[in-house]
Amino acid sequence: MLVTKDESGAPYTVRKPRDWDKYRARIKAKMESVMGPLPGGRLPAPTFEVVDSLMTDGYKRLNIRIAVKPGEIVTAYLYLPNSAGTGGKLPAMLALHETDMPGKKSVDGEGSYEKSRRNLGYGKELAQRGYVVIAPDYPSFGDSVPFDFATDDYESGTMKGIFNHIRCIDLLEQLDMVDRNRIGAIGHSLGGHNAIFLSALDTRVKVTVSSCGWTLLDYYDIGPVAEEKYGGRLGPFAQDRYMPLWSKYGLDGGKKPFEFHELLMAIAPRAFFSSSPVGDKNFDVNGVKEGIWLAQMGYSFLNAEDKLRVIYPDADHSFPQQAREEAYRFIDQALK
Repeated sequence: MLVTKDESGAPYTVRKPRDWDKYRARIKAKMESVMGPLPGGRLPAPTFEVVDSLMTDGYKRLNIRIAVKPGEIVTAYLYLPNSAGTGGKLPAMLALHETDMPGKKSVDGEGSYEKSRRNLGYGKELAQRGYVVIAPDYPSFGDSVPFDFATDDYESGTMKGIFNHIRCIDLLEQLDMVDRNRIGAIGHSLGGHNAIFLSALDTRVKVTVSSCGWTLLDYYDIGPVAEEKYGGRLGPFAQDRYMPLWSKYGLDGGKKPFEFHELLMAIAPRAFFSSSPVGDKNFDVNGVKEGIWLAQMGYSFLNAEDKLRVIYPDADHSFPQQAREEAYRFIDQALK
């Protein structure tokens, strides 16, 4: 038996593992209360065109434009390892970028900052390890600039991003070289929580890696200058490119639409890996430790304790090489 909280904060009991889908539905409702509804209905299979390509020693990188629905294009890199088409089907990963204007280029090691160029090339690194990788631009980054959030069909930039990422999975599933039962997601910072959002809503994601992507909201810290700029400690979440509806809950943290440990429990019993550096001043490590302790209850309830892992690198808001290597081994264990 697992005792948690419902939408109003009242105790809610999950008595048997078979009731877990009902609990996940409650978490989905919380997410949609601030992100807007997850688009439904049947859509044509996504198609894509190749803008250009690059050949390297280990993979081919395609710069593509994906038609995710009529009138909507998503720009992305698609990495095809040299082993593609030479044997059995391959595992695949979505590589979601941080808050950096070059967008998808960040996960190719071409970000704006020297540290990101050194530490965030996880898209190409996974391709070098034999994964098919798709790395989309988040709305208002990379080749999606300019993006008008006021005129799109979504109540939040976050939900538009989730929809794009779901359609990226749809595209991966169409590729003959991809094993549709071995798909995961990885991201840093913005990409770290976008990977969580996607995985909480789409059970096709079998493994999730979040670097510097989350903490319990009581521990989220942007500093006094940014608090004044954004109108409150949680103000960044209410930006147009994220979740404008957050403002109805207030920006001081007194009321919250959801908590991050709930999203991890929505991912359970699937594999989840968090790299949460001790020096991250944005996503405080103490909130991660408390959140992991809470999420472990769900994983234990589902007899999946070995599917939840966290590491605490001695670093700042970054994804250092040793942490990436540990994450890749975790992904290999889940998908290979």
